[in-house]
Amino acid sequence: MTISQEPAELARSLRRADCGEVAVDAGRLAQYSADASNYRQVPRAVVFPRTRQQVINAVAACRELGLPVTCRGAGTSTSGQAVGSGVVLDLSRFYNRLLELDPSAGVATVEPGIVLDDLQAAAAPHGLLFGPDPSTHSRCTIGGMIGNNACGSHSLAWGRTAENVVELEVLTYRGTVLTVGEMTQEEIDRAVAEGGERGALIGRLHELARANLETLRTRLGRFPRQVSGYALEQLLPENRFNLARALVGSEGTCVVVLSAKLRLVHAPQDRSLVVLGFTDACDAADAVPELLRQRGLVALECVDQALTDIVTRQETRATIETLPDGRAWLFAELAGATDDLPGAGAALVAAARSATGFTGAEVVAEPGRARSLWRIREDGVGLATRLPDGSEAWPGWEDAAVPPDRLGSYLRGLRALFERYGLSGAVYGHFGEGCLHTRINFDFTTRTGVRAFRAFLTDAAKLVTAHGGSLSGEHGDGQARSELLPVMYGPEVMRLFEHFKHAWDPDNGLNPGMIVHPLSLDGNLRVSPDRPALPLVTRLPFHADGGDFAKATRRCVGVGRCRSTTPQGGVMCPSYRVTRDEKDSTRGRARVLYEMTQGEVITDGWRSTEVRDVLDLCLSCKGCGVDCPVGVDVASYKSEFLYHHYRRRVRPASHYSMGWLPLLSRIAALMPGAVNAVTSSRLAPLIKRAGGIAAERELPRFAGRTFLSWFRSRSPAGTGERGPVTLWVDSFNNHFSPRVLRAGVRVLEEAGYRVRVPSGTQCCGLTWISTGQLGVARRVARRTARALRAGVAEGVPIVGLEPSCTAALRQDLPELLDGAPLARDLSALTVTFAELLMERTPGWAPPRVEVPAISQTHCHQHATSGFGADAALLSALGVDNRVLDSGCCGLAGNFGFERGHYRVSREVGEQVLLPAVRRASPETVILADGFSCRTQIGQATDRTGVHLAELVARALPGHPQAEENTP
Repeated sequence: MTISQEPAELARSLRRADCGEVAVDAGRLAQYSADASNYRQVPRAVVFPRTRQQVINAVAACRELGLPVTCRGAGTSTSGQAVGSGVVLDLSRFYNRLLELDPSAGVATVEPGIVLDDLQAAAAPHGLLFGPDPSTHSRCTIGGMIGNNACGSHSLAWGRTAENVVELEVLTYRGTVLTVGEMTQEEIDRAVAEGGERGALIGRLHELARANLETLRTRLGRFPRQVSGYALEQLLPENRFNLARALVGSEGTCVVVLSAKLRLVHAPQDRSLVVLGFTDACDAADAVPELLRQRGLVALECVDQALTDIVTRQETRATIETLPDGRAWLFAELAGATDDLPGAGAALVAAARSATGFTGAEVVAEPGRARSLWRIREDGVGLATRLPDGSEAWPGWEDAAVPPDRLGSYLRGLRALFERYGLSGAVYGHFGEGCLHTRINFDFTTRTGVRAFRAFLTDAAKLVTAHGGSLSGEHGDGQARSELLPVMYGPEVMRLFEHFKHAWDPDNGLNPGMIVHPLSLDGNLRVSPDRPALPLVTRLPFHADGGDFAKATRRCVGVGRCRSTTPQGGVMCPSYRVTRDEKDSTRGRARVLYEMTQGEVITDGWRSTEVRDVLDLCLSCKGCGVDCPVGVDVASYKSEFLYHHYRRRVRPASHYSMGWLPLLSRIAALMPGAVNAVTSSRLAPLIKRAGGIAAERELPRFAGRTFLSWFRSRSPAGTGERGPVTLWVDSFNNHFSPRVLRAGVRVLEEAGYRVRVPSGTQCCGLTWISTGQLGVARRVARRTARALRAGVAEGVPIVGLEPSCTAALRQDLPELLDGAPLARDLSALTVTFAELLMERTPGWAPPRVEVPAISQTHCHQHATSGFGADAALLSALGVDNRVLDSGCCGLAGNFGFERGHYRVSREVGEQVLLPAVRRASPETVILADGFSCRTQIGQATDRTGVHLAELVARALPGHPQAEENTP
């Protein structure tokens, strides 16, 4: 019996049952209302169990309350299986341990919430790996892979998840716990004779198989990527009545997985890549059957020009230009003994030459080159949610598969279907197994568009069925395709599916609406014409989204790259890496902001405390703006929200103490000694408390003399033959570390520039932007633009030494001024120190600085200009530099100084940066251009960060080594 309870009462019931952490607040429900699909269901509660017993307790409590249960891992499902209207069990946050790893047996036992990359990291020292490797490997969980029967790029070699599961310990909705795997007839008979829930269940399933042998043998398991529906072929005697494999791909509709014993495989000795060019993807598909006959092939992936056209990353675009001629490419990976790979590669190319439409090939021997080429697919797949014209593209028909020998014909039929419906989408996928991925520009904002979505999916289901294929090849059916399963299977097989589901879950309490008794494929849409967004007026223009804040926040399609917990060359998302809490991910924040625009779950708009709280640990690092595949820019969303939330209200103290720091610093510069004495005295704790500053933080000391005071009292040096350059005098270096700006002047003058500075005392407005004081920030930006107008008109470069301020001039100032021509021109002229010297100073010969160094890239620089020019300059200097894959330093401007943020701020730094600094040898230079980065390093280690300009200046002839600014 369903018990209707208010949220607070429901939470008390679940907590009394000892289910783990329980959440029923609007913020949590908003975070878990969507996955990576087109669908949205707001749950009643979200539960985070820590132990096996708490999982069992949670299911028992939900059964008692009459609430359905949806299990969730990383929430990256593209078909809607990870959202539900009852209780969502998030197994990824706590229930994620590696229970046992037996290298000799080649097996590992895990809890379902473990992330695939964490399992791989544990297996790798033993020369082992888990074969299935979906593109979401950095955040997807084993439980989610079991739910969808995930495959990945290397299923040619190691199969689907089903082939790599040995045993499962599972829990039914009615509370039965059993371990399942292969069973002999003797074991089946014994289990049935023993009776009980387990025996009755096994007996029902065995009878289902025995009575339908012909159907199971002829209609199911016809080719490897036939993932749609239930894997009833695993119940056949020749498959040893394998209940574990039969449950793989059941999408959480039959059982809750308590633990899984997995098969591990030996990693190959070596791998190589062969890239084959074709005139189009259809010709590439036609070539697949012959290529599959070649030895050593472990992956055969397709990348279409429509995918490469949407790649924006500069380095990846440069790699695209080096691909063989053509408009589609097959990436063939070979594995085996190192000596065998060249011959296997040559044979593969020879086989491709006879294919229609073949245009050329490259056999890649160098691993770095191979990584760059694979990056094309990775970047393109992430960006496939937007088409080249910026329009939104969606899943729904992103995962169909056919036998490989029918792939070319199917692809031509699909393209004809696109043309008939006026739709388009980039094509890519696992061509070696006939699995084709695409995202399509469906229109969910109008009823006509939704009707077209339903009609297209129905016709596509008929098309794939006519080619002997499967609606899903690895993503599962979910709400997107379950309604269409009768098209593929017909009534007889559907009845068997219903019997299978009923045997396990007669109460329909586990993930209802998936596979059988399906929800409508056009119901519960996340973007719906029947749920228009609230009319919210923004201060920032959000040009890329047509000024529509709801559209900006729904850029997040849920792929969850922000949930990666290990550094992978990016910054996103530093707070999630520490807390591993969905609310602290880019996705979690975007979800709550989107729900705010809908006005149903989050009901008080800009005044929402739920939104305020979920944004609290956002560092405004800007990492998501570049690392997120679709450019979800939470830093801008946070500024916009804080502007409205506190408009005409009293703000947190830190918004005044640090938001207004540029102005306060000017006052302090009148008497820096006295200010430093007070801030380091017994009054310091009181000052911090009043300013909303963390008690653990040391307050930075003001310089005895500002840079501007020094600069305006000196005579220019050097010849100035290269003409003028405007040095941007940022507030941080001007008032706290003027030695950096002085070093910059020395280097620029030695390089032949006549250095000048803006009139007066200017500011980029960053501190007001990050605290959401956009009205003040806009006024400051206008003042700055006016001060730089003359130099901009002359085309004089503006060089910034503080990365956050340089990024603000490049990116934030044009946004604040709504794309005004002066702002755009100013942005275009703004360069970093290294960019000016390496890209705009022909003939300049840098001095030699042959020292070891490690460098911390400021996260705003990572987001706007990257480290390429810096790397080139360091190489030219002769520096043996290692760029730390550390992400954000953790201080992030005002964030790490604010009360309540110290622990997270330090833990972000402790992940990579601070341990690396402590391990560095005394002669190793610690390079950190950002004032925040140097401050974090200085306060948490016994080392001092050095700006790149200082490193160069110290090597110039006649440089006074003792010249240091002492406050």
